[in-house]
Amino acid sequence: MNILSLFQIQLDHIAQGNLKAIERIPQDKLLWKPHEKSMTLGRLSQHVAELPHWIARILEKDHYDFVLDGFKVPEPPTSLQAIIDLYHAKLEAAKAALANADGVDMGIEWQMRRNGAAFDKKPRAQALAHQLDHMVHHRGQLTVYLRLLDVPVPGLFGPSADERH
Repeated sequence: MNILSLFQIQLDHIAQGNLKAIERIPQDKLLWKPHEKSMTLGRLSQHVAELPHWIARILEKDHYDFVLDGFKVPEPPTSLQAIIDLYHAKLEAAKAALANADGVDMGIEWQMRRNGAAFDKKPRAQALAHQLDHMVHHRGQLTVYLRLLDVPVPGLFGPSADERH
């Protein structure tokens, strides 16, 4: 088994849990947030949905520059279905990028930049692993939001307290 296969397996596992959490979001709570400094539930879930796009970005070139590549914060989601559709589109693109990454040098340095200045540098394989961790981190935040709203939290690594019999 090669490293790309491991990333594919891990992405599939994380993706299943992410979708379970996203599907639990109450449509009428997209603007809710637990604290003034927090993202809204809609924006956080949209962020979880969009995160798989980093897989393709990391595999396609050796850097991403937030300024020069034109990063813009997305418009707030208008519906849960829009978030789910975004998630499926970004996930499929990530899976395709991994499937087509044979020959990509996983040891080459990958950089995250802002206006030409690198603020994060790591080997491409580590950047991919970091993005998978990033997805799990924000999914964890999402499950806390669900708990605060008294929405049953899905089991992600076995049954949750809401799924135990």
